[in-house]
Amino acid sequence: MPTYVASVRDSKGQLRKEKVTANSPSEARSSLRNQGLFIQEIKQSSELDLSKIDFQKITLILSKVSVKDKAVFSRQFSALVNAGVAIVRSLSVLAEQCSNPKLKKALLEISSDVQQGVNLSEAMRKHPDCFDNLYVSMVQAGEVGGVLDEVLNRLSKLLEDIARLQNQIKSALAYPVVVGLLALAIFIGMTVFLIPIFANIFKDLGTELPALTQFMLGISAFIQGFWWMIPIIIVAFGFAYRNYYKTRIGRETIDRLSLKMPLFGDLIQKSAVARFSRTFGALTRSGVPILTALEIVRDTAGNQVIANAVDASRQDIQQGGMISIALQKERVFPPMAIQMISIGEETGELDQMLMKVADFYEDEVEQAVKALTSILEPLMIVVLGGMVGLILLSMYLPMFKVFESLG
Repeated sequence: MPTYVASVRDSKGQLRKEKVTANSPSEARSSLRNQGLFIQEIKQSSELDLSKIDFQKITLILSKVSVKDKAVFSRQFSALVNAGVAIVRSLSVLAEQCSNPKLKKALLEISSDVQQGVNLSEAMRKHPDCFDNLYVSMVQAGEVGGVLDEVLNRLSKLLEDIARLQNQIKSALAYPVVVGLLALAIFIGMTVFLIPIFANIFKDLGTELPALTQFMLGISAFIQGFWWMIPIIIVAFGFAYRNYYKTRIGRETIDRLSLKMPLFGDLIQKSAVARFSRTFGALTRSGVPILTALEIVRDTAGNQVIANAVDASRQDIQQGGMISIALQKERVFPPMAIQMISIGEETGELDQMLMKVADFYEDEVEQAVKALTSILEPLMIVVLGGMVGLILLSMYLPMFKVFESLG
Protein backbone atom coordinates (compact mmCIF):
# COMPACT_ATOMS: atom_id res chain seq x y z
CA MET A 1 0.00 0.00 0.00
CA PRO A 2 1.19 3.56 -0.67
CA THR A 3 2.32 5.87 2.10
CA TYR A 4 0.78 9.36 2.54
CA VAL A 5 2.28 12.39 4.29
CA ALA A 6 -0.16 14.83 5.90
CA SER A 7 0.13 18.22 7.57
CA VAL A 8 -2.24 18.01 10.54
CA ARG A 9 -3.20 19.91 13.71
CA ASP A 10 -3.84 18.06 16.95
CA SER A 11 -6.39 18.87 19.62
CA LYS A 12 -4.04 21.54 21.01
CA GLY A 13 -3.77 23.24 17.62
CA GLN A 14 -0.11 22.35 17.08
CA LEU A 15 0.91 21.73 13.49
CA ARG A 16 2.90 18.58 12.71
CA LYS A 17 3.61 15.97 10.04
CA GLU A 18 2.04 12.51 10.09
CA LYS A 19 2.63 9.45 7.90
CA VAL A 20 -0.11 6.93 7.22
CA THR A 21 -0.32 3.84 5.00
CA ALA A 22 -3.60 3.39 3.15
CA ASN A 23 -5.08 2.16 -0.13
CA SER A 24 -6.32 5.64 -1.15
CA PRO A 25 -6.18 9.28 -0.04
CA SER A 26 -9.75 9.10 1.31
CA GLU A 27 -8.84 6.07 3.44
CA ALA A 28 -5.79 7.95 4.73
CA ARG A 29 -7.97 10.98 5.65
CA SER A 30 -10.42 8.74 7.51
CA SER A 31 -7.60 7.12 9.45
CA LEU A 32 -6.22 10.49 10.53
CA ARG A 33 -9.66 11.86 11.50
CA ASN A 34 -10.24 8.78 13.66
CA GLN A 35 -7.11 9.81 15.59
CA GLY A 36 -8.65 13.21 16.32
CA LEU A 37 -6.41 15.09 13.90
CA PHE A 38 -7.43 17.99 11.63
CA ILE A 39 -5.98 17.62 8.14
CA GLN A 40 -4.44 20.67 6.48
CA GLU A 41 -2.83 18.97 3.48
CA ILE A 42 -2.22 15.37 2.40
CA LYS A 43 -0.18 13.90 -0.45
CA GLN A 44 1.44 10.62 -1.38
CA SER A 45 4.98 10.19 -0.10
CA SER A 46 7.75 10.36 -2.74
CA GLU A 47 10.34 8.78 -0.47
CA LEU A 48 11.88 5.51 -1.56
CA ASP A 49 10.56 2.66 0.56
CA LEU A 50 13.48 0.24 0.83
CA SER A 51 11.24 -2.39 2.39
CA LYS A 52 9.34 -2.69 -0.90
CA ILE A 53 12.43 -3.24 -3.03
CA ASP A 54 12.84 -6.85 -4.06
CA PHE A 55 16.60 -7.20 -3.66
CA GLN A 56 16.38 -10.91 -4.40
CA LYS A 57 14.86 -10.19 -7.80
CA ILE A 58 17.50 -7.55 -8.54
CA THR A 59 20.27 -9.99 -7.59
CA LEU A 60 18.70 -12.59 -9.86
CA ILE A 61 18.63 -10.19 -12.81
CA LEU A 62 22.21 -8.96 -12.31
CA SER A 63 23.77 -12.38 -11.69
CA LYS A 64 25.34 -14.28 -14.57
CA VAL A 65 26.06 -17.95 -15.10
CA SER A 66 29.77 -18.25 -15.88
CA VAL A 67 31.48 -21.00 -17.83
CA LYS A 68 32.97 -22.23 -14.56
CA ASP A 69 29.50 -22.49 -12.97
CA LYS A 70 28.28 -24.65 -15.87
CA ALA A 71 31.43 -26.78 -15.77
CA VAL A 72 31.01 -27.53 -12.05
CA PHE A 73 27.31 -28.30 -12.53
CA SER A 74 28.03 -30.62 -15.47
CA ARG A 75 30.71 -32.50 -13.54
CA GLN A 76 28.41 -33.03 -10.53
CA PHE A 77 25.37 -33.85 -12.68
CA SER A 78 27.39 -36.44 -14.61
CA ALA A 79 28.53 -38.11 -11.39
CA LEU A 80 24.97 -38.32 -10.04
CA VAL A 81 23.51 -39.69 -13.28
CA ASN A 82 26.35 -42.20 -13.57
CA ALA A 83 25.60 -43.33 -9.99
CA GLY A 84 22.02 -44.13 -10.97
CA VAL A 85 20.32 -41.15 -9.30
CA ALA A 86 17.15 -40.06 -11.12
CA ILE A 87 17.44 -36.89 -13.19
CA VAL A 88 14.72 -35.05 -11.24
CA ARG A 89 16.35 -35.95 -7.93
CA SER A 90 19.81 -35.00 -9.26
CA LEU A 91 18.58 -31.59 -10.41
CA SER A 92 16.90 -30.94 -7.04
CA VAL A 93 20.05 -31.87 -5.11
CA LEU A 94 22.25 -29.69 -7.31
CA ALA A 95 19.81 -26.77 -7.06
CA GLU A 96 19.90 -26.91 -3.26
CA GLN A 97 23.70 -26.56 -3.13
CA CYS A 98 24.00 -24.12 -6.05
CA SER A 99 25.38 -20.72 -5.01
CA ASN A 100 24.41 -18.90 -8.23
CA PRO A 101 20.81 -17.60 -7.83
CA LYS A 102 20.06 -17.55 -11.57
CA LEU A 103 21.33 -21.10 -12.14
CA LYS A 104 19.54 -22.30 -8.99
CA LYS A 105 16.21 -20.90 -10.20
CA ALA A 106 16.74 -22.45 -13.64
CA LEU A 107 17.54 -25.88 -12.17
CA LEU A 108 14.41 -25.86 -10.02
CA GLU A 109 12.25 -24.98 -13.03
CA ILE A 110 13.99 -27.59 -15.19
CA SER A 111 13.44 -30.21 -12.49
CA SER A 112 9.74 -29.32 -12.39
CA ASP A 113 9.45 -29.55 -16.19
CA VAL A 114 11.23 -32.91 -16.33
CA GLN A 115 8.96 -34.23 -13.58
CA GLN A 116 5.98 -33.31 -15.79
CA GLY A 117 7.39 -35.34 -18.69
CA VAL A 118 9.41 -32.73 -20.64
CA ASN A 119 12.74 -33.87 -22.09
CA LEU A 120 15.80 -32.56 -20.26
CA SER A 121 17.16 -30.81 -23.36
CA GLU A 122 13.83 -29.11 -24.08
CA ALA A 123 13.56 -27.99 -20.45
CA MET A 124 17.08 -26.53 -20.62
CA ARG A 125 16.28 -24.77 -23.90
CA LYS A 126 13.84 -22.53 -22.00
CA HIS A 127 16.78 -21.00 -20.12
CA PRO A 128 19.19 -19.61 -22.76
CA ASP A 129 20.88 -17.37 -20.16
CA CYS A 130 22.10 -20.51 -18.38
CA PHE A 131 22.32 -23.15 -21.13
CA ASP A 132 23.26 -22.06 -24.65
CA ASN A 133 22.59 -23.90 -27.92
CA LEU A 134 25.88 -25.81 -27.64
CA TYR A 135 24.98 -27.19 -24.22
CA VAL A 136 21.41 -28.10 -25.16
CA SER A 137 22.45 -29.84 -28.39
CA MET A 138 25.01 -32.03 -26.62
CA VAL A 139 22.50 -32.94 -23.89
CA GLN A 140 19.96 -33.80 -26.59
CA ALA A 141 22.51 -36.02 -28.33
CA GLY A 142 23.23 -37.74 -25.01
CA GLU A 143 19.52 -38.36 -24.41
CA VAL A 144 19.03 -39.86 -27.88
CA GLY A 145 22.12 -42.07 -27.59
CA GLY A 146 21.44 -43.10 -23.99
CA VAL A 147 24.85 -41.82 -22.86
CA LEU A 148 23.83 -38.69 -20.95
CA ASP A 149 26.37 -39.19 -18.18
CA GLU A 150 29.20 -39.53 -20.71
CA VAL A 151 28.07 -36.45 -22.63
CA LEU A 152 27.80 -34.42 -19.42
CA ASN A 153 31.33 -35.49 -18.53
CA ARG A 154 32.53 -34.32 -21.96
CA LEU A 155 30.64 -31.07 -21.48
CA SER A 156 32.34 -30.43 -18.15
CA LYS A 157 35.74 -31.10 -19.74
CA LEU A 158 34.90 -28.83 -22.67
CA LEU A 159 33.73 -26.00 -20.41
CA GLU A 160 36.76 -26.36 -18.14
CA ASP A 161 39.06 -26.09 -21.17
CA ILE A 162 37.17 -23.03 -22.43
CA ALA A 163 37.36 -21.41 -18.97
CA ARG A 164 41.08 -22.10 -18.76
CA LEU A 165 41.59 -20.59 -22.22
CA GLN A 166 39.61 -17.48 -21.25
CA ASN A 167 41.64 -17.08 -18.05
CA GLN A 168 44.89 -17.29 -20.02
CA ILE A 169 43.76 -14.50 -22.35
CA LYS A 170 42.50 -12.39 -19.44
CA SER A 171 45.82 -12.78 -17.66
CA ALA A 172 47.62 -11.57 -20.79
CA LEU A 173 45.39 -8.48 -20.99
CA ALA A 174 45.30 -7.70 -17.27
CA TYR A 175 48.88 -6.41 -17.01
CA PRO A 176 48.76 -3.84 -19.86
CA VAL A 177 45.32 -2.65 -18.76
CA VAL A 178 46.41 -2.10 -15.14
CA VAL A 179 49.68 -0.41 -16.11
CA GLY A 180 47.87 1.68 -18.73
CA LEU A 181 45.36 2.94 -16.18
CA LEU A 182 48.19 3.66 -13.74
CA ALA A 183 50.07 5.60 -16.41
CA LEU A 184 46.94 7.60 -17.25
CA ALA A 185 46.37 8.41 -13.56
CA ILE A 186 49.98 9.56 -13.14
CA PHE A 187 49.77 11.65 -16.32
CA ILE A 188 46.56 13.38 -15.22
CA GLY A 189 47.90 13.89 -11.68
CA MET A 190 51.13 15.52 -12.86
CA THR A 191 49.24 17.57 -15.45
CA VAL A 192 46.71 18.90 -12.92
CA PHE A 193 48.94 19.42 -9.88
CA LEU A 194 52.55 19.78 -11.09
CA ILE A 195 52.27 21.78 -14.30
CA PRO A 196 50.26 24.69 -12.77
CA ILE A 197 53.11 25.28 -10.26
CA PHE A 198 55.59 25.63 -13.10
CA ALA A 199 53.10 27.69 -15.13
CA ASN A 200 53.32 30.53 -12.57
CA ILE A 201 57.13 30.41 -12.75
CA PHE A 202 57.03 30.56 -16.57
CA LYS A 203 54.71 33.55 -16.35
CA ASP A 204 57.25 35.47 -14.28
CA LEU A 205 60.06 34.62 -16.70
CA GLY A 206 58.40 36.53 -19.52
CA THR A 207 60.19 34.53 -22.23
CA GLU A 208 58.65 32.70 -25.17
CA LEU A 209 57.90 29.13 -24.18
CA PRO A 210 58.90 26.11 -26.30
CA ALA A 211 56.17 24.41 -28.35
CA LEU A 212 56.20 21.27 -26.16
CA THR A 213 55.72 23.36 -23.00
CA GLN A 214 52.87 25.33 -24.58
CA PHE A 215 51.24 22.07 -25.62
CA MET A 216 51.44 20.61 -22.10
CA LEU A 217 50.15 23.85 -20.57
CA GLY A 218 47.21 23.68 -22.98
CA ILE A 219 46.43 20.11 -21.90
CA SER A 220 46.66 21.16 -18.25
CA ALA A 221 44.31 24.11 -18.78
CA PHE A 222 41.85 21.91 -20.67
CA ILE A 223 41.78 19.22 -17.95
CA GLN A 224 41.35 21.81 -15.19
CA GLY A 225 38.67 23.76 -17.05
CA PHE A 226 36.78 20.95 -18.75
CA TRP A 227 37.48 17.88 -16.58
CA TRP A 228 33.78 17.09 -16.58
CA MET A 229 33.95 16.42 -20.32
CA ILE A 230 36.38 13.48 -19.89
CA PRO A 231 33.84 10.98 -18.43
CA ILE A 232 31.25 12.19 -20.96
CA ILE A 233 33.67 11.52 -23.84
CA ILE A 234 34.57 8.09 -22.44
CA VAL A 235 30.91 7.10 -22.00
CA ALA A 236 29.98 8.45 -25.45
CA PHE A 237 32.85 6.55 -27.06
CA GLY A 238 31.88 3.34 -25.26
CA PHE A 239 28.24 3.76 -26.27
CA ALA A 240 29.16 4.43 -29.91
CA TYR A 241 31.56 1.47 -29.97
CA ARG A 242 28.97 -0.85 -28.47
CA ASN A 243 26.26 0.17 -30.93
CA TYR A 244 28.65 -0.09 -33.89
CA TYR A 245 29.79 -3.54 -32.77
CA LYS A 246 26.17 -4.71 -32.62
CA THR A 247 25.85 -4.18 -36.39
CA ARG A 248 27.04 -6.98 -38.68
CA ILE A 249 29.43 -4.71 -40.60
CA GLY A 250 30.82 -3.18 -37.41
CA ARG A 251 31.40 -6.52 -35.73
CA GLU A 252 33.06 -7.99 -38.81
CA THR A 253 35.30 -4.92 -39.21
CA ILE A 254 36.38 -4.87 -35.56
CA ASP A 255 36.93 -8.64 -35.41
CA ARG A 256 38.96 -8.56 -38.61
CA LEU A 257 41.12 -5.75 -37.25
CA SER A 258 41.58 -7.65 -33.98
CA LEU A 259 43.03 -10.60 -35.91
CA LYS A 260 45.57 -8.25 -37.51
CA MET A 261 46.59 -6.47 -34.30
CA PRO A 262 50.32 -6.59 -33.52
CA LEU A 263 51.15 -8.88 -30.58
CA PHE A 264 47.49 -9.70 -29.86
CA GLY A 265 46.28 -10.78 -33.32
CA ASP A 266 48.13 -14.10 -33.31
CA LEU A 267 46.88 -14.85 -29.79
CA ILE A 268 43.27 -14.13 -30.77
CA GLN A 269 43.50 -16.35 -33.87
CA LYS A 270 45.03 -19.29 -31.98
CA SER A 271 42.47 -19.06 -29.17
CA ALA A 272 39.62 -18.94 -31.74
CA VAL A 273 40.98 -22.01 -33.56
CA ALA A 274 41.39 -23.87 -30.25
CA ARG A 275 37.81 -23.00 -29.24
CA PHE A 276 36.45 -24.05 -32.65
CA SER A 277 38.31 -27.36 -32.63
CA ARG A 278 37.40 -28.19 -29.03
CA THR A 279 33.71 -27.38 -29.49
CA PHE A 280 33.39 -29.03 -32.92
CA GLY A 281 35.20 -32.13 -31.69
CA ALA A 282 33.00 -32.42 -28.59
CA LEU A 283 29.82 -32.10 -30.68
CA THR A 284 30.82 -34.67 -33.31
CA ARG A 285 32.03 -37.08 -30.62
CA SER A 286 28.67 -36.79 -28.88
CA GLY A 287 26.82 -37.78 -32.05
CA VAL A 288 25.63 -34.36 -33.21
CA PRO A 289 25.34 -34.25 -37.06
CA ILE A 290 28.17 -32.38 -38.83
CA LEU A 291 25.98 -29.64 -40.30
CA THR A 292 24.20 -29.05 -36.99
CA ALA A 293 27.55 -29.02 -35.18
CA LEU A 294 28.97 -26.45 -37.60
CA GLU A 295 25.90 -24.26 -37.11
CA ILE A 296 26.36 -24.37 -33.34
CA VAL A 297 30.11 -23.71 -33.61
CA ARG A 298 29.39 -20.74 -35.88
CA ASP A 299 27.13 -19.18 -33.25
CA THR A 300 29.68 -19.76 -30.45
CA ALA A 301 32.82 -18.79 -32.39
CA GLY A 302 33.23 -15.43 -30.62
CA ASN A 303 34.69 -13.82 -33.75
CA GLN A 304 32.59 -12.79 -36.76
CA VAL A 305 35.38 -13.52 -39.26
CA ILE A 306 35.73 -17.08 -37.92
CA ALA A 307 31.93 -17.42 -37.88
CA ASN A 308 31.73 -16.33 -41.54
CA ALA A 309 34.38 -18.89 -42.50
CA VAL A 310 32.52 -21.68 -40.65
CA ASP A 311 29.23 -20.67 -42.27
CA ALA A 312 30.78 -20.67 -45.75
CA SER A 313 32.33 -24.10 -45.13
CA ARG A 314 28.95 -25.37 -43.91
CA GLN A 315 27.36 -24.37 -47.20
CA ASP A 316 30.12 -26.15 -49.16
CA ILE A 317 29.69 -29.31 -47.07
CA GLN A 318 25.94 -29.28 -47.77
CA GLN A 319 26.88 -29.67 -51.44
CA GLY A 320 29.12 -32.66 -50.73
CA GLY A 321 32.47 -30.96 -50.09
CA MET A 322 35.05 -31.80 -47.42
CA ILE A 323 35.41 -29.79 -44.23
CA SER A 324 39.17 -29.21 -44.62
CA ILE A 325 38.86 -27.98 -48.21
CA ALA A 326 35.95 -25.71 -47.32
CA LEU A 327 37.85 -24.18 -44.37
CA GLN A 328 41.00 -23.78 -46.48
CA LYS A 329 39.14 -21.58 -48.97
CA GLU A 330 38.45 -18.97 -46.33
CA ARG A 331 42.16 -18.59 -45.37
CA VAL A 332 41.34 -17.94 -41.73
CA PHE A 333 42.56 -21.19 -40.19
CA PRO A 334 46.30 -21.98 -39.98
CA PRO A 335 47.62 -24.54 -42.52
CA MET A 336 48.53 -26.99 -39.76
CA ALA A 337 44.97 -27.06 -38.44
CA ILE A 338 43.65 -27.63 -41.98
CA GLN A 339 46.06 -30.52 -42.55
CA MET A 340 45.18 -32.22 -39.26
CA ILE A 341 41.44 -31.89 -39.96
CA SER A 342 42.02 -33.35 -43.45
CA ILE A 343 43.82 -36.35 -41.94
CA GLY A 344 40.95 -36.84 -39.51
CA GLU A 345 38.45 -36.90 -42.37
CA GLU A 346 40.53 -39.41 -44.36
CA THR A 347 41.01 -41.77 -41.41
CA GLY A 348 37.45 -41.45 -40.08
CA GLU A 349 38.68 -40.08 -36.74
CA LEU A 350 37.67 -36.45 -37.15
CA ASP A 351 36.64 -35.97 -33.51
CA GLN A 352 39.97 -37.28 -32.18
CA MET A 353 41.95 -35.15 -34.60
CA LEU A 354 39.93 -32.05 -33.68
CA MET A 355 40.74 -32.65 -30.02
CA LYS A 356 44.44 -32.94 -30.89
CA VAL A 357 44.22 -29.65 -32.81
CA ALA A 358 42.56 -28.06 -29.78
CA ASP A 359 45.25 -29.41 -27.43
CA PHE A 360 48.00 -28.14 -29.72
CA TYR A 361 46.62 -24.62 -30.10
CA GLU A 362 45.72 -24.32 -26.42
CA ASP A 363 49.39 -25.04 -25.67
CA GLU A 364 50.28 -22.45 -28.32
CA VAL A 365 48.01 -19.93 -26.59
CA GLU A 366 49.68 -20.65 -23.25
CA GLN A 367 53.12 -20.10 -24.77
CA ALA A 368 51.91 -16.97 -26.59
CA VAL A 369 50.54 -15.56 -23.32
CA LYS A 370 53.90 -16.09 -21.60
CA ALA A 371 55.78 -14.50 -24.52
CA LEU A 372 53.33 -11.61 -24.69
CA THR A 373 53.63 -10.95 -20.96
CA SER A 374 57.43 -10.96 -21.14
CA ILE A 375 57.27 -8.43 -24.01
CA LEU A 376 54.61 -6.19 -22.49
CA GLU A 377 56.25 -5.79 -19.08
CA PRO A 378 59.31 -3.82 -20.29
CA LEU A 379 57.24 -2.14 -23.01
CA MET A 380 54.72 -0.74 -20.54
CA ILE A 381 57.51 0.40 -18.22
CA VAL A 382 59.05 2.29 -21.14
CA VAL A 383 55.66 3.85 -21.99
CA LEU A 384 55.10 4.87 -18.37
CA GLY A 385 58.60 6.33 -18.08
CA GLY A 386 58.18 8.09 -21.42
CA MET A 387 54.98 9.82 -20.31
CA VAL A 388 56.55 11.04 -17.07
CA GLY A 389 59.72 12.07 -18.91
CA LEU A 390 57.70 14.02 -21.48
CA ILE A 391 56.03 16.06 -18.74
CA LEU A 392 59.32 16.74 -16.94
CA LEU A 393 61.04 17.68 -20.20
CA SER A 394 58.28 20.14 -21.07
CA MET A 395 58.74 21.74 -17.63
CA TYR A 396 62.53 22.06 -17.76
CA LEU A 397 62.93 23.20 -21.38
CA PRO A 398 62.00 26.86 -20.56
CA MET A 399 64.58 26.87 -17.76
CA PHE A 400 67.27 25.68 -20.15
CA LYS A 401 66.26 28.48 -22.50
CA VAL A 402 66.59 31.05 -19.70
CA PHE A 403 70.01 29.71 -18.72
CA GLU A 404 71.17 30.03 -22.34
CA SER A 405 69.94 33.63 -22.54
CA LEU A 406 71.75 34.45 -19.27
CA GLY A 407 74.94 32.87 -20.60
